[in-house]
Amino acid sequence: MTPDEITNALTNLFGALAQRLEPEAWQVETTNFRLLVLLSEDHTWLRVLLPIAPAQEAQAFMPQLLEANFDATQETRYALHQDVLWGVFQHRLESLAIADLTAAIQRLQSLHEQGLAKPFNDLVEVQIRQIIHVAKLQGQSLEATLQTLNRFYEEGLMGDLEQGASSREEVLAAWKRQLERLWPEVES
Repeated sequence: MTPDEITNALTNLFGALAQRLEPEAWQVETTNFRLLVLLSEDHTWLRVLLPIAPAQEAQAFMPQLLEANFDATQETRYALHQDVLWGVFQHRLESLAIADLTAAIQRLQSLHEQGLAKPFNDLVEVQIRQIIHVAKLQGQSLEATLQTLNRFYEEGLMGDLEQGASSREEVLAAWKRQLERLWPEVES
């Protein structure tokens, strides 16, 4: 792929929002994101970057992000640099096809749109599985576990003391859905 082909691909995807900053750098700036496309100094590698979140916000989800790099992100990766969690795509320039670049940019946009929601949900699921495991080790049923959670919310051990009854009911309904979904999958 040549630099002119990169310009054309970005223009096809983003129209006038695609800007060539210098011979080895491009930028696409929208109201939702800022995508950077960079060539290595020797012009043999292409790197596409899209900021996802501040690194400090992402820190709690590092195991989930690294697991996603292994299992889910396909040709893109999460990376940390300059206190930012980035979505990154790197490829050798001479073997890069336009279809691969387009797919990678779309994947990066998807990672950006998800933000930290997917890693957060994955972390929550791990914690719910731990709760189920402990409850089963103690011989508790699903119903008894739900009663314990309800008591914790009523006593203010979980949730917000200022939380109203309807809000607490919504949270407990979410707990119930997750516990019912995961209960059969967790061994004691």
